[in-house]
Amino acid sequence: MAVASELASLRIAAVPLAGTSADLDPLLERIHGARFVLLGEASHGTHEFYRIRAAITKRLIADHGFRGVAVEADWPDSFRVHRFVTGLGDDPDSVDALEGFRRFPTWMWRNADVLDFVGWLRAWNDTRPAYDRAGFYGLDLYSLYASMQAVIAFLDKVDPDGAARARKRYGCFDQFGTDTEQYALSTGLTLENSCEHQAAEQLVEMHSSFFRRMANEGPETSENIFSAEQNARVVKNAEEYYRNMFRGDVKTWNLRDKHMTGTLEDVSDRLSRGHERAKMVVWAHNSHLGDARATEMRKAGEWNVGQLVRERHGTDVVIVGFSTYDGTVTAARDWDAPAERRTVRPALPLSWEALFHEVGIPSFMLACDDENVSTLLRAQRLARAIGVVYRPESERRSHYFDTRLGEQFDFVFHIDHTRAVEPLERTSNWQSGEMPETYPFTV
Repeated sequence: MAVASELASLRIAAVPLAGTSADLDPLLERIHGARFVLLGEASHGTHEFYRIRAAITKRLIADHGFRGVAVEADWPDSFRVHRFVTGLGDDPDSVDALEGFRRFPTWMWRNADVLDFVGWLRAWNDTRPAYDRAGFYGLDLYSLYASMQAVIAFLDKVDPDGAARARKRYGCFDQFGTDTEQYALSTGLTLENSCEHQAAEQLVEMHSSFFRRMANEGPETSENIFSAEQNARVVKNAEEYYRNMFRGDVKTWNLRDKHMTGTLEDVSDRLSRGHERAKMVVWAHNSHLGDARATEMRKAGEWNVGQLVRERHGTDVVIVGFSTYDGTVTAARDWDAPAERRTVRPALPLSWEALFHEVGIPSFMLACDDENVSTLLRAQRLARAIGVVYRPESERRSHYFDTRLGEQFDFVFHIDHTRAVEPLERTSNWQSGEMPETYPFTV
């Protein structure tokens, strides 16, 4: 149980959320001058987190000149959405534009909330000149084979000789099939020859020809050139990621977050005009965006996007975290298993979520530098992180870590009871949900 003075301070500082646009005014007044606004989530399957992030992002784009949103997703699938929202793609509507997100976990981006946001972004962009439209970009590096295919497809159209060289280099991966896990096992554990040099050579060639190709090109072609080089960079970094995946250290986490940070910088630089630096929103998990230096990740030698961006850009960065006490979540029981609507257990005692539950306000926002709570929020407590897999049977070990919340984030949204995000494909597993732990007696 929290002490009465802590709860009193939190109740003074908490800004209740009534479900209206005005809820966000205090936040936006504080962050409108920021260049990077990082919007987290405490799970990869909670409706309220997606809804609030979308609401903040719409305001930042429409009212504060933000040039796009970068998400924890693969570059090729996200670039298809980008082409749709900027009016350059062939997809007739939002649901078609999201068709590329077919790799597990599909519900992260093929869900009702993202569908609504993508539709809004296309409608907003349709009112803007081409040079001032907001984009949609993927930060992740899992798309090894899809990115190789995208590089070759681009070169087939503009440089057949270059396409032949790319096919030869990327042909190195053929011996491992099209399974990234097989590549990881073969090169990481059995020490077979990797394709490291071939992936790096292709990126060097793409980069050396980048500015030559960009000269005197229109917006659509220049977008495709930029995307092709990014796909080559994904291949190079994904090869290193998978080669190190089974070695049992922190290197793969750091490689992934370094890649995501670099992609964010590349996109921002691409969108900047002269001395006007482009402003970007980022959507990813709390564990990627909350400053790792304030968590137990630091002791393990891990960094993340939030730390790296803060170190480079300082006060031009605002980080927003999210939490919940209980409810439901869309998640799988194991990696690559079907999506289910699962029950989120009440948060553990001595956690931030349990403390916020005791405040007694159904949903609220905190500014972490509020004088009433700044000292309290710098204390260390447990925080919950649910990814795409939820294992309530090992809740403490699988989903909790120590953090100083007020140093991890600049603002925190707490929604006490949340519900699962709705996948576009609702399987029988998801529709039925899971039975309460006390079934059939439910007492």
